[in-house]
Amino acid sequence: MPSPLRRPDRWYGAYVFDLDGTVYLGDELLPGAARMVAEVRRRGVPVRFLSNNPTHDAAEHAAKLTRLGLPTTVGEIVNTVVTTTAWLTTHHPDAVVFAIAEEPLKRALAAAGIRQSEDPAEVDIVIASYDRTFDYRKLQIAFDAIWFHRRAFLIQTNPDRYCPFPGGRGEPDCAAITAAIEACTGTTCRVSLGKPSPLMLDAVLAGLDVPASDVLVVGDRLHTDIAMAAQAGLDSAVVLTGETSAAEVEAGPDELPTWVLERVDHLAPAPAWAELGWTG
Repeated sequence: MPSPLRRPDRWYGAYVFDLDGTVYLGDELLPGAARMVAEVRRRGVPVRFLSNNPTHDAAEHAAKLTRLGLPTTVGEIVNTVVTTTAWLTTHHPDAVVFAIAEEPLKRALAAAGIRQSEDPAEVDIVIASYDRTFDYRKLQIAFDAIWFHRRAFLIQTNPDRYCPFPGGRGEPDCAAITAAIEACTGTTCRVSLGKPSPLMLDAVLAGLDVPASDVLVVGDRLHTDIAMAAQAGLDSAVVLTGETSAAEVEAGPDELPTWVLERVDHLAPAPAWAELGWTG
């Protein structure tokens, strides 16, 4: 059976990297990530990092990358804390929200002047998020705001079913909380602010002075990273260091990646490896 691996034949004008499973896993950079990002930056090419993980804000994501050896500014990070806060301030600045979320998102909402409440009678929007403190009390508040008082609607920070851990483990992510709320209220989530939503990609492209045809989206998940790029008509590369396997690529989802890579530094065109003296 032929290999599904396909490496880029050129450098791009901007690179948009997923984080978990693409650049790092847990608290370790994945093989080739440091030198790939460094080489892109050496060429003066803009880099952005995307994450569906709302348990850290942009400053925390930047600090982690810097600590791991990839000096990163807050402006290079777009995650679901950023997109959720921006969407609310743009479209519902006066809404009262109940955020089933951890502190980074709650802090960002407060800093943006968005009022938060646990009183179902005054909640306009329930936000489902990746929340490791989720409990029955929070579910009851969401239920009362949406079903009993018939006033709130549901949005989510991201659609991920689980968050991957090193060693193959993981833990339930935002989709599990969204599903619990939908199941008991009969409602449907109205907006998702993470990949593959075009809202996240719009936030990235707005800060890049690069034609869309020259932007490459790089990630490890076919149904988020790659689907987002495909829906926007952007080139994409899937790396096999995270969720997606070669067999899943060969099975062929509707949105196929432009490139399929064993690891992230294989983004560099093959001739460049000899020029740079890279091996591995």
